[in-house]
Amino acid sequence: MDHILAHIKTRAKKRIFKLVSDQSLFDAVTADVTACVPYNPDHNLDEDAWFKIEGFSNQAYCIDLLKKDYDSKDYDDLTKENFSNIGYLFAVQGEDFYFQKITPSLFVKRKTLVFGEAATLEQSQTRLVINALPDAVYFKAADTLIFKNLATISSIFKGIDELYKEATKEEVEQFLDKSFIELSNDYNVETVSKPNRKRIGLAMATLEAMSDDDKTNMLDYIDGYCGEQKLRFDKENQKFEISNDEELKLLLYGIEQRFYTTPFGHEKRLANSVTAMG
Repeated sequence: MDHILAHIKTRAKKRIFKLVSDQSLFDAVTADVTACVPYNPDHNLDEDAWFKIEGFSNQAYCIDLLKKDYDSKDYDDLTKENFSNIGYLFAVQGEDFYFQKITPSLFVKRKTLVFGEAATLEQSQTRLVINALPDAVYFKAADTLIFKNLATISSIFKGIDELYKEATKEEVEQFLDKSFIELSNDYNVETVSKPNRKRIGLAMATLEAMSDDDKTNMLDYIDGYCGEQKLRFDKENQKFEISNDEELKLLLYGIEQRFYTTPFGHEKRLANSVTAMG
């Protein structure tokens, strides 16, 4: 039997309650887990794609609900006075769990005309809007969570935002102090944008995995695509001049090897998102 439950915002120990039984909240999501994208904060999803976290029940931010067998008898019905305290909904549909974050804007109270066999006027009642797609789905058999936006589900899975790794001030300083970077035009750690701090977190891990030869070749690779007009490279001193955030972004994209040439037409391009193909 399917169930719709609510997690309410309260300091009390009991926070999960039943809303509706024997009904589904969402149309079934039939995403192919193997085709979903392992979460990467700098990846822009295609419209029909989902991020995924495999082995989700083993993650520190997995909620207890998903770590044990679900039994509807463990939960009481939600009382009317707590409707406005709902933090998120989840629906148990078959073996899977569907989640939707609830914000104040989703509560609607207005008169409506309902068109059935005849038009009828319904007086104002508080309604809670359900989105066309869930914010996240946990496939129990595959032990995998899929989602579209990490920020949206961070209030449901506390601590999951650790996946959105943003370099600390110290890490940014450490990166800008790399031997292949020369800062100019008063550009410094204080002026590095938030998106670039995120990209630095990724680039640091990429550089760590590179050999010394790869790092040397990387500089020539970036210079070959960016040239003097976009990113100045001092070949004698092996340094890129970074004077603004856009130049830093190009350098970071280069470290992630996002520049490529089309095989037909030989057009130089920048990949906005990448997915490893094995």
